[in-house]
Amino acid sequence: MYKDNHDLIERLKNGEDSAYSYLLQLYHRQLFVYVVTLTRDRDLAEDIIQNVFLKLWEYRSRLNPDYSIKNFLYRSSYNEFVNNYNKNKGITYFDKVFLENAEQVAMNSDFELLERKMEIVFEGVSLLPDKCAEVFILSKREGLTNIEIADYLNISLKTVEGHLTKAYSILRERLGTKIESFLLLLFR
Repeated sequence: MYKDNHDLIERLKNGEDSAYSYLLQLYHRQLFVYVVTLTRDRDLAEDIIQNVFLKLWEYRSRLNPDYSIKNFLYRSSYNEFVNNYNKNKGITYFDKVFLENAEQVAMNSDFELLERKMEIVFEGVSLLPDKCAEVFILSKREGLTNIEIADYLNISLKTVEGHLTKAYSILRERLGTKIESFLLLLFR
């Protein structure tokens, strides 16, 4: 449909709805998963992604066709997250460390590598015992709170916490230190 990144951005700059729709279809889900790992809140993540795509359309005339639209969308999502985070929370020491690590991952990684790291983590889920994996997926992919998971699975809150602790331990052990800062973001 589009020859390359340059062609896509030029069509977007010209106001072609089909280029905008294409980007929504291609990147909405990926960005949503990325932002959920930062916010741990599905509704907030959806709001952030909607703002990113709204701003993309509003400021499309300023886009540089030589810059990767994918990297632009990920960086915009990260910036929108930080703006929202700073606006809605008092910054504690832990929050500051988290934001520094989030910024390091966002600024020093190409987003294809970041997506691959996310894939590695979720592939690692297959290494977990069944119940442990189920709890992990409900928490990390679906964004449910521990209380919601306990209610949904009809298990105690302590059992949920135990499964998550075990999952973190197994994943850190099996995936090694090469994605440690990513695990901090994902498991905060």
